Amino acid sequence: MNLKKQFMEGLLTQNPVLVQVLGMCSTMAITTSFFNGLGMGVAVLVILTLSNMIIAAMRKIIPDKIRIAMFIVVIAGFVTMVDLLIQAFIPALASSLGVFIPLIVVNCIILGRAESFSYKNGIVASFWDGIFQGIGYTVVLMIMCIVREFLGKGAFGGGILGIDGKGIQIFPAEFGVGMLTLPVGGFMVLACLIALMQWALARPKKEESK
Repeated sequence: MNLKKQFMEGLLTQNPVLVQVLGMCSTMAITTSFFNGLGMGVAVLVILTLSNMIIAAMRKIIPDKIRIAMFIVVIAGFVTMVDLLIQAFIPALASSLGVFIPLIVVNCIILGRAESFSYKNGIVASFWDGIFQGIGYTVVLMIMCIVREFLGKGAFGGGILGIDGKGIQIFPAEFGVGMLTLPVGGFMVLACLIALMQWALARPKKEESK
Protein backbone atom coordinates (compact mmCIF):
# COMPACT_ATOMS: atom_id res chain seq x y z
CA MET A 1 0.00 0.00 0.00
CA ASN A 2 1.44 3.33 -1.12
CA LEU A 3 -0.47 6.22 0.48
CA LYS A 4 1.37 8.89 -1.52
CA LYS A 5 0.51 7.14 -4.78
CA GLN A 6 -3.13 6.71 -3.75
CA PHE A 7 -3.35 10.37 -2.76
CA MET A 8 -1.89 11.54 -6.08
CA GLU A 9 -4.22 9.24 -7.98
CA GLY A 10 -7.31 10.52 -6.17
CA LEU A 11 -6.38 14.16 -6.52
CA LEU A 12 -4.63 14.20 -9.91
CA THR A 13 -3.63 11.23 -12.05
CA GLN A 14 -6.85 9.24 -11.52
CA ASN A 15 -9.16 12.05 -10.43
CA PRO A 16 -12.69 10.62 -10.63
CA VAL A 17 -14.11 13.64 -12.47
CA LEU A 18 -11.29 15.14 -14.50
CA VAL A 19 -9.52 11.93 -15.56
CA GLN A 20 -11.95 9.03 -15.13
CA VAL A 21 -14.87 11.29 -16.17
CA LEU A 22 -17.31 9.76 -13.67
CA GLY A 23 -20.22 11.31 -11.78
CA MET A 24 -20.95 13.87 -14.49
CA CYS A 25 -24.66 14.41 -13.71
CA SER A 26 -24.23 15.54 -10.12
CA THR A 27 -21.02 17.42 -10.95
CA MET A 28 -22.77 19.72 -13.40
CA ALA A 29 -26.18 19.88 -11.74
CA ILE A 30 -25.33 20.96 -8.20
CA THR A 31 -22.22 23.12 -8.67
CA THR A 32 -24.05 26.45 -8.63
CA SER A 33 -23.27 27.26 -4.99
CA PHE A 34 -20.45 26.48 -2.57
CA PHE A 35 -22.90 24.98 -0.07
CA ASN A 36 -24.17 22.44 -2.60
CA GLY A 37 -20.71 21.43 -3.77
CA LEU A 38 -19.31 20.98 -0.27
CA GLY A 39 -22.37 19.06 0.91
CA MET A 40 -22.42 16.69 -2.05
CA GLY A 41 -18.66 16.19 -1.90
CA VAL A 42 -18.66 15.25 1.78
CA ALA A 43 -21.68 12.96 1.32
CA VAL A 44 -19.99 11.09 -1.54
CA LEU A 45 -16.71 10.89 0.39
CA VAL A 46 -18.41 9.31 3.42
CA ILE A 47 -20.50 6.88 1.36
CA LEU A 48 -17.57 5.93 -0.88
CA THR A 49 -15.24 5.26 2.06
CA LEU A 50 -17.74 3.17 4.03
CA SER A 51 -18.86 1.23 0.95
CA ASN A 52 -15.27 0.52 -0.03
CA MET A 53 -14.50 -0.89 3.41
CA ILE A 54 -17.56 -3.15 3.58
CA ILE A 55 -17.08 -4.46 0.05
CA ALA A 56 -13.39 -5.10 0.71
CA ALA A 57 -14.29 -6.99 3.88
CA MET A 58 -16.85 -9.13 2.01
CA ARG A 59 -14.97 -9.59 -1.23
CA LYS A 60 -13.93 -13.19 -0.55
CA ILE A 61 -17.47 -14.36 0.17
CA ILE A 62 -19.32 -12.42 -2.55
CA PRO A 63 -20.05 -14.71 -5.53
CA ASP A 64 -18.62 -13.18 -8.68
CA LYS A 65 -21.89 -13.48 -10.62
CA ILE A 66 -23.86 -11.32 -8.19
CA ARG A 67 -21.12 -8.89 -7.15
CA ILE A 68 -22.68 -5.85 -8.88
CA ALA A 69 -26.02 -6.45 -7.15
CA MET A 70 -24.22 -6.79 -3.83
CA PHE A 71 -22.28 -3.58 -4.46
CA ILE A 72 -25.51 -1.69 -5.09
CA VAL A 73 -27.17 -3.10 -1.96
CA VAL A 74 -24.22 -1.99 0.20
CA ILE A 75 -24.06 1.44 -1.44
CA ALA A 76 -27.84 1.92 -1.18
CA GLY A 77 -27.72 1.17 2.54
CA PHE A 78 -25.15 3.87 3.23
CA VAL A 79 -26.87 6.35 0.89
CA THR A 80 -30.13 5.88 2.81
CA MET A 81 -28.39 6.49 6.15
CA VAL A 82 -26.58 9.60 4.91
CA ASP A 83 -29.75 10.92 3.24
CA LEU A 84 -31.77 10.55 6.45
CA LEU A 85 -29.01 12.17 8.52
CA ILE A 86 -28.84 15.15 6.15
CA GLN A 87 -32.63 15.53 6.24
CA ALA A 88 -32.57 15.44 10.03
CA PHE A 89 -29.60 17.71 10.75
CA ILE A 90 -29.08 19.81 7.59
CA PRO A 91 -32.57 20.18 6.05
CA ALA A 92 -31.48 23.16 3.94
CA LEU A 93 -28.89 21.00 2.20
CA ALA A 94 -31.39 18.18 1.70
CA SER A 95 -33.81 20.62 0.11
CA SER A 96 -31.13 22.18 -2.08
CA LEU A 97 -29.67 18.91 -3.38
CA GLY A 98 -33.04 17.22 -3.71
CA VAL A 99 -33.00 13.98 -5.66
CA PHE A 100 -29.22 14.05 -6.16
CA ILE A 101 -28.57 12.58 -2.70
CA PRO A 102 -30.61 9.38 -3.35
CA LEU A 103 -29.08 9.20 -6.82
CA ILE A 104 -25.65 8.66 -5.23
CA VAL A 105 -26.71 4.99 -5.28
CA VAL A 106 -26.01 4.92 -9.01
CA ASN A 107 -23.10 7.36 -8.95
CA CYS A 108 -20.47 5.82 -11.24
CA ILE A 109 -17.63 6.91 -8.94
CA ILE A 110 -18.77 4.72 -6.05
CA LEU A 111 -19.72 1.71 -8.16
CA GLY A 112 -16.56 2.12 -10.25
CA ARG A 113 -14.24 2.11 -7.23
CA ALA A 114 -16.07 -0.89 -5.78
CA GLU A 115 -15.48 -2.86 -8.97
CA SER A 116 -11.96 -1.69 -9.81
CA PHE A 117 -10.41 -1.32 -6.35
CA SER A 118 -12.17 -2.46 -3.16
CA TYR A 119 -13.26 -5.81 -4.65
CA LYS A 120 -9.56 -6.56 -5.28
CA ASN A 121 -7.87 -5.00 -2.24
CA GLY A 122 -7.91 -5.08 1.56
CA ILE A 123 -9.94 -2.99 3.99
CA VAL A 124 -7.20 -0.47 4.88
CA ALA A 125 -6.20 0.20 1.27
CA SER A 126 -9.89 0.53 0.33
CA PHE A 127 -10.44 2.97 3.20
CA TRP A 128 -7.69 5.27 1.93
CA ASP A 129 -8.88 4.87 -1.66
CA GLY A 130 -12.32 6.08 -0.60
CA ILE A 131 -10.86 9.03 1.29
CA PHE A 132 -8.54 10.17 -1.51
CA GLN A 133 -11.01 9.60 -4.36
CA GLY A 134 -13.64 11.43 -2.32
CA ILE A 135 -11.28 14.33 -1.71
CA GLY A 136 -10.49 14.48 -5.44
CA TYR A 137 -14.21 14.59 -6.24
CA THR A 138 -14.94 17.21 -3.58
CA VAL A 139 -12.10 19.49 -4.70
CA VAL A 140 -13.38 19.50 -8.28
CA LEU A 141 -16.92 20.27 -7.11
CA MET A 142 -15.73 23.15 -4.96
CA ILE A 143 -13.59 24.62 -7.76
CA MET A 144 -16.55 24.46 -10.14
CA CYS A 145 -18.84 26.02 -7.53
CA ILE A 146 -16.45 28.89 -6.88
CA VAL A 147 -15.93 29.61 -10.58
CA ARG A 148 -19.61 29.40 -11.52
CA GLU A 149 -20.85 31.29 -8.50
CA PHE A 150 -18.20 34.03 -8.60
CA LEU A 151 -18.15 34.66 -12.36
CA GLY A 152 -21.86 33.97 -12.80
CA LYS A 153 -23.33 35.84 -9.83
CA GLY A 154 -20.42 37.88 -8.49
CA ALA A 155 -20.79 36.14 -5.13
CA PHE A 156 -18.96 33.61 -2.98
CA GLY A 157 -20.05 31.10 -0.33
CA GLY A 158 -23.71 30.76 -1.29
CA GLY A 159 -25.66 28.78 1.30
CA ILE A 160 -23.04 29.27 4.01
CA LEU A 161 -21.76 32.85 4.18
CA GLY A 162 -23.42 36.24 4.06
CA ILE A 163 -26.85 37.40 5.17
CA ASP A 164 -29.36 34.52 5.16
CA GLY A 165 -26.72 32.38 3.48
CA LYS A 166 -26.89 34.29 0.21
CA GLY A 167 -23.11 34.47 -0.01
CA ILE A 168 -20.73 37.40 0.01
CA GLN A 169 -21.36 39.67 -2.97
CA ILE A 170 -18.00 40.59 -4.51
CA PHE A 171 -19.40 42.61 -7.42
CA PRO A 172 -22.94 43.36 -8.69
CA ALA A 173 -24.71 40.29 -10.08
CA GLU A 174 -25.66 42.14 -13.29
CA PHE A 175 -21.98 42.23 -14.24
CA GLY A 176 -21.65 38.47 -13.93
CA VAL A 177 -21.71 35.98 -16.80
CA GLY A 178 -25.18 34.63 -16.09
CA MET A 179 -24.73 31.78 -18.55
CA LEU A 180 -22.31 30.10 -16.13
CA THR A 181 -25.15 29.46 -13.69
CA LEU A 182 -27.05 27.53 -16.37
CA PRO A 183 -26.43 23.88 -17.39
CA VAL A 184 -24.39 24.98 -20.38
CA GLY A 185 -22.14 26.91 -18.01
CA GLY A 186 -21.47 23.71 -16.09
CA PHE A 187 -20.41 22.00 -19.31
CA MET A 188 -18.10 24.87 -20.21
CA VAL A 189 -16.38 25.05 -16.81
CA LEU A 190 -15.99 21.28 -16.61
CA ALA A 191 -14.57 21.14 -20.13
CA CYS A 192 -11.97 23.79 -19.25
CA LEU A 193 -10.97 21.93 -16.07
CA ILE A 194 -10.64 18.61 -17.93
CA ALA A 195 -8.54 20.26 -20.64
CA LEU A 196 -6.31 21.89 -18.02
CA MET A 197 -5.84 18.59 -16.20
CA GLN A 198 -4.99 16.72 -19.41
CA TRP A 199 -2.47 19.42 -20.32
CA ALA A 200 -0.86 19.21 -16.86
CA LEU A 201 -0.65 15.41 -17.00
CA ALA A 202 0.81 15.44 -20.52
CA ARG A 203 3.62 17.88 -19.72
CA PRO A 204 5.95 15.42 -17.89
CA LYS A 205 5.54 12.88 -20.72
CA LYS A 206 6.50 15.47 -23.34
CA GLU A 207 9.54 16.54 -21.31
CA GLU A 208 10.68 12.93 -20.93
CA SER A 209 10.38 12.31 -24.67
CA LYS A 210 12.71 15.22 -25.51
